[in-house]
Amino acid sequence: MTGPYRLDRALIRVSGPDAASFLNNLLTQDVCKLGAVGAQYAALLSPQGKIVVDMIVSAGAGEEIFLDVDSERGGELLRRLLLFKLRANLSIEDCSGHAAVQFEASAFSGARADPRLPDGSLGWRKIVAHDAAAGLSLGNEQFDARRLALGIPDLARDAALEEVFALEALLEELHGVDFQKGCFVGQENVSRMKRRATTRRKFCPIAFEAEALPFGTPIRAGEVEIGSVRTGTRGRAIALLRLDRAGEAMAQGVGLTAAGSEVRLDPPPWLILPELA
Repeated sequence: MTGPYRLDRALIRVSGPDAASFLNNLLTQDVCKLGAVGAQYAALLSPQGKIVVDMIVSAGAGEEIFLDVDSERGGELLRRLLLFKLRANLSIEDCSGHAAVQFEASAFSGARADPRLPDGSLGWRKIVAHDAAAGLSLGNEQFDARRLALGIPDLARDAALEEVFALEALLEELHGVDFQKGCFVGQENVSRMKRRATTRRKFCPIAFEAEALPFGTPIRAGEVEIGSVRTGTRGRAIALLRLDRAGEAMAQGVGLTAAGSEVRLDPPPWLILPELA
């Protein structure tokens, strides 16, 4: 993964005097801090605290803010933002036709590290004019290989709309939620799960000695189904599973399997694992 590449992403531009406060009342991050950090990982949740769409929020010029989102979820995000707009003094537009996301493995001029892993290990990105990105190769496969190696879920592909709660989707580990900012859509359930430490189902990488496992393949501890395979490649995949049950099974010497293949958990060091009883 080197680059430069362009990523197939939808870009939504929110601009005007109320842009930051409007987004701050909706998203999981404190958008009012965006000017200091330049880019944030954030999500729009359902009122129940489940993921609608995740995104990279980037500061533009003046009062403009860009939302860099999966191309399949851009329309849903735009629709929901327009519903919330009411009388806010701002404009919301899909600018995917005249702007694009440039992506590289290393830092380059004007780029910011992907905020999910601020050390830059997930690459660097920059919003550029569409013409500037026209000659770049599409880098979705290269980015996908990198995120799988690092254990990062793609929430637009690894989860259905409103399937997983924010902490199940690793928003805490990937710097996608500010627990101090106050209200946002779905905040009550996020805070409750954080306070009670009740998040036992999560995304976690698994490793195995086989070809790529089909999406949705059940993962079993002995005969008990504890989760399923999501996106992956040969020998590695992202899984959504009950980590507490996986840990208990392994502590008792019970192996994990998927489609007849032995699998093992391969959690990154930053993954918060549930405590076993």
